[in-house]
Amino acid sequence: MKMGPMSREHSLFALNRRRKGWRLKEPVLWGVPLAMVMVAGLLIASTQRQADYADWYHHWITAAVGVVIALVLARLPLLRLKPLLIPIYAITVISLVAVRLIGTTALGAQRWISIGGVHVQPSEFAKLSAILLLAAVLDRHPVERPVDLLRPLGIISIPWFLVFIQPDLGTSLVFGALLLTMLYWSGMPIEWLVLLLSPLATALLAGLFPWGLAAWIPLTMIIAYRSLPWKRVALVLVMIMQSAAALVTPWMWMHGLQDYQRDRLVLFLDPAKDPLGGGYHLLQSTVGIGSGGLFGMGLLQGQLTKLRFIPEQHTDFIFSALGEETGFLGTLLVVIGFALLMGRLLQVAGQSRSDFESLVVIGVATMLMFQVVVNIFMTIGLGPVTGIPLPFMSYGRSAMVVNFLALGLCLSVSRRSKRSLNR
Repeated sequence: MKMGPMSREHSLFALNRRRKGWRLKEPVLWGVPLAMVMVAGLLIASTQRQADYADWYHHWITAAVGVVIALVLARLPLLRLKPLLIPIYAITVISLVAVRLIGTTALGAQRWISIGGVHVQPSEFAKLSAILLLAAVLDRHPVERPVDLLRPLGIISIPWFLVFIQPDLGTSLVFGALLLTMLYWSGMPIEWLVLLLSPLATALLAGLFPWGLAAWIPLTMIIAYRSLPWKRVALVLVMIMQSAAALVTPWMWMHGLQDYQRDRLVLFLDPAKDPLGGGYHLLQSTVGIGSGGLFGMGLLQGQLTKLRFIPEQHTDFIFSALGEETGFLGTLLVVIGFALLMGRLLQVAGQSRSDFESLVVIGVATMLMFQVVVNIFMTIGLGPVTGIPLPFMSYGRSAMVVNFLALGLCLSVSRRSKRSLNR
């Protein structure tokens, strides 16, 4: 049956209306990141008033490129990416290996590859490729037996190790958060998650409160006995694992971490012990945020920011510049914005049409929110300095592009969610 002019016009109007409606339905997924980018550009301009180490407008240019990529990905069904996931993951792993061989060194770490004069950080892209492949594996092979953990552990452990030895402790922690959160979302028993985390708790107890191991190790053995098959074998394996974690901790502390990493992990408890060394970042950051008061000194008016008292204030410590120039109200609005973004991502994950799509969105939400929490805690003195950027705000081309890539994937899932199909 041939469609008349009026019918075609009506169909085009309806299609445009649906597309416009979809765009309007995501004010949080679009609005929060773009607002962060706009404010961050001004903050970066403020930080470089006495130094020309970053062209602040590049932050906006990179974000514009990211928006275009996100728009393209938003119109691509996520399931079409499945055949490409293994090649994408392999390319990111190869790029991480290349960093060790031909990478560019800066600030004591070898994390970048120079391509056409542009420094690319493969570890940022590795986070997203790990999310995609891990989601596909957990969708096809959910963890129903302990042996099923080998696949997800293998997927995460390779990029984690290659990033850890760069050394990049902050980004390596993101991989651990991704694994645990996505395993939980896929339906793995909570007891097994506790057992996966238990070596870390054992290591902390061994270093801080050795007497606590007398209660902790028997508790993990009880959990293993009640939740795992082959109960006697599970008891033995858990006891060996916990004992090894307790014994290896002193060696890892002295030889597995760089000197500055050990300082960062300890000095946040009392940065005044080394005010001109390892505690300098934290002290200056908290002073900068506190000096902003309730309303701040105004954009481009921060004196500590202007005089560069706070190191790396355009990247990892951008939240400090935010606190000084916009005050408590400005930082509160940013925190609320990230909370709204997290809430919307959880809604999208819950309304997705498939487990694969749901897991991808949860992975993206974990990647973003873990970095937000760690970065903000770091700048206000509630956590160690780990070198994790603040999404959409810290200066960095690779991180910005990856964040918008992730946003595009989530928009794709939202566009094809159960609720959208029912309307």
